[in-house]
Amino acid sequence: MHAWPASEVPALPGKGRDLRIHDTATDGLITLDPGPVARIYVCGITPYDATHMGHAATYNAFDLVQRVWLDTKRQVHYVQNVTDIDDPLLERAERDAIDWVALAEKETALFREDMTALRMLPPRHYIGAVEAIPGIVPLVERLRDSGAAYELEGDIYFSVESDPDFGKVSRLDAATMRLLSAERGGDPDRPGKKNPLDPMLWMAAREGEPSWDGGSLGRGRPGWHIECVAIALDHLGMGFDVQGGGSDLAFPHHEMGASHAQALTGEFPMAKAYVHAGMVALHGEKMSKSKGNLVFVSALRRDGVDPAAIRLALLAHHYRSDWEWTDQVLQDAVARLDRWRAAVSRPDGPPAEALVEEMREALANDLDAPTALAAVDRWAALQQERGGTDEGAPGVVSRAVDALLGVAL
Repeated sequence: MHAWPASEVPALPGKGRDLRIHDTATDGLITLDPGPVARIYVCGITPYDATHMGHAATYNAFDLVQRVWLDTKRQVHYVQNVTDIDDPLLERAERDAIDWVALAEKETALFREDMTALRMLPPRHYIGAVEAIPGIVPLVERLRDSGAAYELEGDIYFSVESDPDFGKVSRLDAATMRLLSAERGGDPDRPGKKNPLDPMLWMAAREGEPSWDGGSLGRGRPGWHIECVAIALDHLGMGFDVQGGGSDLAFPHHEMGASHAQALTGEFPMAKAYVHAGMVALHGEKMSKSKGNLVFVSALRRDGVDPAAIRLALLAHHYRSDWEWTDQVLQDAVARLDRWRAAVSRPDGPPAEALVEEMREALANDLDAPTALAAVDRWAALQQERGGTDEGAPGVVSRAVDALLGVAL
């Protein structure tokens, strides 16, 4: 599966700072010190609907992570999956009387278009779940053969008790885990499971549903969590720098994935930092496909909204915060974009070197984009009030906003 084209990231003078970021597993800020190549895995979409602002906010957060690392003169090895086989996709395809493969391809293509328009840096490896099945089957077989998984009526389940470090990602109690498991794709009430929290690794073929050859597992399809584990281990290995996604993935998805990987390798942890973006609401409720309260990136683009304004609307909120999308949020972003473009369109302006360092410091401090935006606002206001004599300043600001924030002025 191919990703989307990369926009050029301008090189800035000097060097950025190492990233301090909030780690869910320790509930605190940690300073990441990757080697020459920083490694990041971000969970991708289940392609049964278009990219909404909640998706965009999440991918914007991890785009900033990449930009901070690139500014430290590191390379970035970014991997993202596409869950192109799962119950919600099959249910939507049946509802709309469309082939599930065609639906997945259509929505994945639209996602690529949205990411390109928003100037999100693409992953080096963009892997679909179906594409990953040949690598998933051996992992499930290994877990089963080692006693870390078991069969139940043809399905294969992972035993969470096989990982002594289970629970260290989300830090939740068992009762909360059970509630969230039921809400987020698990089946804690299924009779016969060793532990209600045990997640499915391999679903035996169901009549009328797609299935694949699973070797000794029989025909079926993979569970949600093992998909990401197989892709991450194949392309990044254990101990990669950041596992990312929305806050609703901390449990069960990232918790289970970590346990799968740790049981497979005997190593801990799967990722050095588990980083989670907040939720975006609309009319007082979390924006979600199941509720249908969505604002789509593609719809805004069709209405003529500049993608740079959409991106500024996202950047105006700290990535870990939960916030609400409103018309005013977008109007404020459009006005900010107009001010910034007017400021950099002049032939000279106030010196910009200090501004670049302010932006770097803000973003290195747990991706504090609102503070970086405020610094650019101050420079633009100074330019508006009295201008300046530095002929290179507007160009420096334009390149810094592009390189660090992904906004083309």
